[in-house]
Amino acid sequence: QVQLAESGGGLVQAGGSLRLSCAASGRTFSIYTMGWFRQVPGKEREFVAANAWSTGYTGYADSVKGRFTISRDNVRNTVYLQMDSLKPEDTAVYYCAARSGPYSSSHSVYNYWGQGTQVTVSS
Repeated sequence: QVQLAESGGGLVQAGGSLRLSCAASGRTFSIYTMGWFRQVPGKEREFVAANAWSTGYTGYADSVKGRFTISRDNVRNTVYLQMDSLKPEDTAVYYCAARSGPYSSSHSVYNYWGQGTQVTVSS
């Protein structure tokens, strides 16, 4: 099993920045890809960004490209999401996810999920 623990959410004004962290523990050797998703009430969970640990391939949703950056610290088994130029429409619960497979932007194939952290962007 893999456990994921997110931190770093909060309230920020439009145009501001936040950095989310996700620390993985347990059978971390089984992780091939880690990603970030977000969800607002009444809507489906939405892909934000993902990074394939083995190949280094990184992908972003069009809505965050150029504003968000995903990175990882292999020593700490931690993945980060740096969010800049935040907009009110970025408001959501952000989830960290991991899978024992190649890069994917589909939430349905991720095996492990964190508890979620709220990000609120005020206008």
